[in-house]
Amino acid sequence: MAKLLFLAGSARSGSINKKLAQHARDLAEKAGAQATFIDLKDYDMPIYDGDLEDAQGLPENTKKLKALFAEHDGFFIASPEYNSSFSPLLKNTLDWISRPDPDNKDEPPLLAYKGKVAALAAATPGALGGIRGLVPLRMMLGNIAVHVLPQQVAVSNGFSAFDDNGALTNDMQANMMNDLIKAFIETADKLNA
Repeated sequence: MAKLLFLAGSARSGSINKKLAQHARDLAEKAGAQATFIDLKDYDMPIYDGDLEDAQGLPENTKKLKALFAEHDGFFIASPEYNSSFSPLLKNTLDWISRPDPDNKDEPPLLAYKGKVAALAAATPGALGGIRGLVPLRMMLGNIAVHVLPQQVAVSNGFSAFDDNGALTNDMQANMMNDLIKAFIETADKLNA
């Protein structure tokens, strides 16, 4: 069964995208996948700077996070929408872990991404559910050799979208999420067969 990583593009405590990523993780576990949730707050990194990278190499948190991505068959991202795009935190994280490790000359390019499958979702307080921010995220991941599922979920009215157990309360959104997680697991299993 697939080994999958779940994260949100927000470090904020109480983030509705963290709730969404944790809910997705719970669904994947119930379906039998090995599912791991991580909080980007635990992987603090400086803003990407080529001079810093040349002088100091990859930050330790970059190495740890890249290893986690490499160990998993795919990743689920719940992405907040910032001005019709995805968050600076998520962009910076994805950029850092795309960098080759100068201490490992045998590392293949895009180790954290190549051949992986990604599932995308978003939650926002507004009516569009973050759908606009998923477009540039999908494009970026596709350009770095990630198989991005065509299905995606956008959760509108995010502050009232979850029950006390962290599950989605809207039947349509819940069904879409179930379908996304099913496709995520099936695709990861097929790519790694």
